[in-house]
Amino acid sequence: MERSTFVYDGDCAFCTRCAEFIERRIPTGARVVPWQFSDLDALGLTADECEEAVQWVGADGSRAAGPDAIAKLLAASGPLWRVAGAGLRFPPVRAAAWPAYRWVARNRHRLPGGTAACALPQEARERLYGPAGRPTTGA
Repeated sequence: MERSTFVYDGDCAFCTRCAEFIERRIPTGARVVPWQFSDLDALGLTADECEEAVQWVGADGSRAAGPDAIAKLLAASGPLWRVAGAGLRFPPVRAAAWPAYRWVARNRHRLPGGTAACALPQEARERLYGPAGRPTTGA
């Protein structure tokens, strides 16, 4: 793989807003892509892993999830962001980051930019909205 990849849930408005922030404000050479439009097999990821947390797949094949993935993304970014990434890897901060990340993941539909679809597992979203994200019509 020639570039590192940061994978997020493109069906979640909160996650998409965060990804848009990354693309606008964080200078990184990593690709920032929704898992629904990614070749998960090529990345060595599963849909379940991507539904559970953001994912990082380094150009070297290294992998990380959740706040560890965010730390890797920041470490691969501009100088100030690298400091934030190092801070996120500091053991006491990392120990607090995981519970905080899990809380945000469970409540993302309630956060600014979140929608009710953020709370649905992928299978339920596809049943309601179809694989392309549009509502299915009864036939």
